[in-house]
Formats: sequence, structure tokens, C-alpha cells
Amino acid sequence: MTALEKGITASGTGFNGKSWNILGQVYFPKAITESTFAFETNSDPGQFVPVHIHPTQDEFILVQEGTLDLKLDGKWVKAHAGDLVRLPRGIPHGYFNKSDKPARALFWVSPMQKLEALFSQLDNLTDPAEVVRISALHEVDFLPPEAND
Repeated sequence: MTALEKGITASGTGFNGKSWNILGQVYFPKAITESTFAFETNSDPGQFVPVHIHPTQDEFILVQEGTLDLKLDGKWVKAHAGDLVRLPRGIPHGYFNKSDKPARALFWVSPMQKLEALFSQLDNLTDPAEVVRISALHEVDFLPPEAND
């Protein structure tokens, strides 16, 4: 198992200087072990991650700045700065910045599974269909577009 390395990963930076651009959103890894994977996202107004399922991971979102609209198990909810969103494995969810201000959040999943490898493969891809295809190979299953309504 990969040991957790002590130290600080500063705001707006990634562990060991790493970052990913996934369909225009910037992701910064914060902590990486086999048991957990934490990453920061920065979402401009209008950016989103469509409804999807992690069948083998629990996920958490700590909203740090702004507001996120979430489609959580078929229902719309809002999470504001300071709120923690709990997403048990197998629950459909997506997040959307429907506001006019940027949003920043800390995400973490447990266990890590294939998520870091997925983000590395998605970095700088521009074709959403290819993102969906590759994600399915890494245990992230996107639902049809109507799930986002």
C-alpha cells in the first residue's frame, strides 16, 4: 500500500506540482494513497460534471468557496461554502456551478481505486464521448444526458 506522505499541499496547487485539465476544469491532487484520494476542483460559472456513479467508492465534497448545485440520487440540492456532501458508492450524482461566481471544492474518494489513473488519462482531452468511454474503464459510469435534467 502507498503510504501517506506528511506535509502540506498549498491551496491552488497539486501534490508534487501535478494538475489535470479535464474538459476545462482544473483539478489538483492533494493526497494520494490506495485507501483515499483527495483533490481540489475549481469550477467556473457554467462548468459541471454530469451525473455519474462510482460503484466501488464513497465520495465526499467539501465546498470551500461558492455554491454547487448537485443532482444527488435524482434530486436537486445546493451545497454552500463550508457544507460537506456525502456520496455513498452506487448513488448517482453530478455537480454543476449554476452561479455567476467561481466555486472551489475539496473532493475525496475512498478507496482510491482507479481515479488517479483516470484523471491522468483524461488530462487535456476535449472529446466528451471519449471522456465517458475512458471513465467507464476506470469504474466511473456516466448516466445518459437526460439524468442531468
